[in-house]
Amino acid sequence: MRFASCTAALMAGGVLLASVAAAPAQGQGGEQKPPEPAQGEQKPPEPAQGDQKAADQATAAQAQAKDMEEYREAAAKLPISAGAAECVWTGRRIASLLWRDDIDTARRYIDLYDRFGCSSEHLKLVFRCVIRQGPLDPKAADRLASRVHGCWVSPDEPTTASSQAATGSTIKGGTIPN
Repeated sequence: MRFASCTAALMAGGVLLASVAAAPAQGQGGEQKPPEPAQGEQKPPEPAQGDQKAADQATAAQAQAKDMEEYREAAAKLPISAGAAECVWTGRRIASLLWRDDIDTARRYIDLYDRFGCSSEHLKLVFRCVIRQGPLDPKAADRLASRVHGCWVSPDEPTTASSQAATGSTIKGGTIPN
């Protein structure tokens, strides 16, 4: 009888040990590495993930260069209180948020904008310029960004038909832009 209880305890311990040893193998997702090719064989080509990564990095670098050029342009044309990079960055976001009726978020950015000592008068002029150019397609975020930057750099320039055509806006008599 004693032998039977020891055997049962050993069997339970063995099952427990086997389940603990199998758990890490299952935690790896059950995926196995493909076998390495023999010395004379060639590896199959890898998917073009490297090409996609390089293209993404090139696009990001172009966008960053464009942003840096816009900051330099604003710094050259505007006084320091409106042309500083932190003022341009925050102010353009505020104007975009106001255009999209996100007043609460715009108010938080305005606190930051004021803390940087940026020109609140310039922000008013920019938003006025954006509004005067008329409605935009709500799905065209890049057009809004372009319009806001154009107004940031020169908010006093009159609105022309060519600038409206470039931004894709249309003027409807007697309506309020959405």
